[in-house]
Amino acid sequence: MTEGEKERKGLGGFSVESKFWKTFLTLLAVFLVFGGPTYFVYVAINVLNLEIAIAALAGLVLLIIGLVLIRFLTKKRIIV
Repeated sequence: MTEGEKERKGLGGFSVESKFWKTFLTLLAVFLVFGGPTYFVYVAINVLNLEIAIAALAGLVLLIIGLVLIRFLTKKRIIV
């Protein structure tokens, strides 16, 4: 395995080079960034009856996870 192939491999031999994983991770990142702070918070407050502060904190965590995923995808040059 060349050095470039090792760099492209993710955790446990997971490769993000296939079109499926590129698309899935991009859509997941977009959903986490936009859906986490909005739709998830709405569902958590109105459907799950969570406190507003807990729902807002969970939305913030999802936003941060989405931003970290976008940074990872940008660093791997999957999204430009």
